[in-house]
Amino acid sequence: MMEFTPQQEGRVLVLSPLGRIDQAHADDFQRALGAFLPGCTGAGDALLLDLSGVDFISSIGLRALMIAIKQVKAQGGRMALAALSPLVGEVFSISRFDMLFEIHPDRAGALAALNMPNGQGGAA
Repeated sequence: MMEFTPQQEGRVLVLSPLGRIDQAHADDFQRALGAFLPGCTGAGDALLLDLSGVDFISSIGLRALMIAIKQVKAQGGRMALAALSPLVGEVFSISRFDMLFEIHPDRAGALAALNMPNGQGGAA
């Protein structure tokens, strides 16, 4: 079972999944992530996934992220990713998922951008 320990950083809720997001773990990942999506609205907190602890993501893991970003955008919220390992970053690049998400090289940069007033700041 994949669980997140959320950390509040200003107006950003940080989730830090660990391990692999693959066929065996994608449903747990999607369920755990889904619990935090309703609060990610234009008036609520932004959501940051710190992926520094994720060493692999499969297509089913990408699908879970795609469902999440669609919900967040439909709610007027903001969701970003940070600290992708080289392998995970390559998967995002090859699949063109790097075009769907605001991706930052590290957690500090993501937090700085997401905590800017009026939603200013973009992908690094």
